Amino acid sequence: MKILHRYMLKSFLGPLALTFAIAIFVLLMQFVWIYIDDLVGKGLSSFLIIKLMSLVACTLVPLALPLAILLASIMTFGNLAENNELACMKAAGLSLPRIMSPLILLIFVISLGAFFFANNVLPWVNLKKDSLLYDVRTAKPALNIQQEVFYNGIDGYNIRIARKDPDQETIHDVLIYDHTDADNAHPEGGNNKVIMAKWGKMKMSADQRYLVMDLYDGNTYEEMVDNAQYRMTHPMTSNKFKQQTVYMDLSEFRFSRTNQELFKSNYEMLNIKQLKATADSMTIASTKAKTQFYNDYNRSFFDKNRVAHHPLTDASKFPAQGKVSVLEAAINNVRNATDFIKGNSESQHSNTQDILKRRIEIQRKFTFACACFILFFIGAPFGAIIKKGGLGMPVVVSALFFIFFYIMSIIGIKSAQEGVMDVPIGLWMPAAILTPIAAFFTFKASMDSTLFESSFYITFFQKLMNRKPAN
Repeated sequence: MKILHRYMLKSFLGPLALTFAIAIFVLLMQFVWIYIDDLVGKGLSSFLIIKLMSLVACTLVPLALPLAILLASIMTFGNLAENNELACMKAAGLSLPRIMSPLILLIFVISLGAFFFANNVLPWVNLKKDSLLYDVRTAKPALNIQQEVFYNGIDGYNIRIARKDPDQETIHDVLIYDHTDADNAHPEGGNNKVIMAKWGKMKMSADQRYLVMDLYDGNTYEEMVDNAQYRMTHPMTSNKFKQQTVYMDLSEFRFSRTNQELFKSNYEMLNIKQLKATADSMTIASTKAKTQFYNDYNRSFFDKNRVAHHPLTDASKFPAQGKVSVLEAAINNVRNATDFIKGNSESQHSNTQDILKRRIEIQRKFTFACACFILFFIGAPFGAIIKKGGLGMPVVVSALFFIFFYIMSIIGIKSAQEGVMDVPIGLWMPAAILTPIAAFFTFKASMDSTLFESSFYITFFQKLMNRKPAN
């Protein structure tokens, strides 16, 4: 029996590792496709990109693992049935549940590991991934000064280079607009200095903090801004130079990390204990806010003492020409009450959504582990019934089942967020639908059903057509 168990585990682990890697790769390519504009052209190091891709791959495990288990189970039992190995095992007196027993134990362990991963590892990974992705997306593009194009990527400068030599350092016909003198007090000083040179050398400083331009045979033109009296007689100065060095600060191009503490309050960065604690505290705060709203509203708009002594209470005391003012004041009072209610309603809706997100996230950690278990009990008997291995039919069937499962999950989550369903009902709805299907497939596979063979339906319809009507 130990030999059979080892053989079953070996037959399953290979396809599981392969399909899991393929699923992660496909989902990772989708991420790259979405964020390609934020990754390219910013001079990011290979280590940084690999780190980001690794973190993103970890966040894709809740999607990739159930799909991999479903596909691997169909492939494994499809191959066993196609090669008549499953029939030989049954002929030796082993039932399908007995044959599946080592894999059931393995999937149970994987499901427990999936729950641990979702509760303890995934929040940490989400924190690292989201903070790093934010820094990457907000980083400035890498320095790239092209020929015959004005480049304003360096704050305070607008640069145009007519031509670059093949060494990418020697530059010709250089024009630089220096805006570094501009500030809030003297905005007019931002466009008063121009540097022109016939040629020069462009390179980075040793510490990569500055772009150093050694310019030759040029002129500097500068308008006089600070001294108004001198500006009347000398509105502009011109200095000719043989050689001049310009240092441009590139500190803004350096990749910097944001404090990760700013992201820790997000619900995706919390485990179950933290989610429950924050959801409970937010619920208490929301209840207090509702009570405070009712008190403020009644005090502001329905206070009996204020109404009794309000000058608008007895409208008959006003002359005809003053009644318009009374009505306008009443309308303003209603408008203020409406705005007060609307503002509180929006605040309460936002608080409710935050609470629901946390409660949904709690359930998702459990449903992720449960999905791994249920999809195995769909895939294994289904593979035994269709008797097809490889990556053909199993891929199609797995995709259909997983799409159905994913759509039902999205519907459940959206319904829970909108308050149409309770959170547990919405999140566990896919499992409730798939569990009877899994039980049905397991029963049919145990009974050696030909449910998905054409001969089954041909025989069924032949019997139906040949049935004689009762006298």
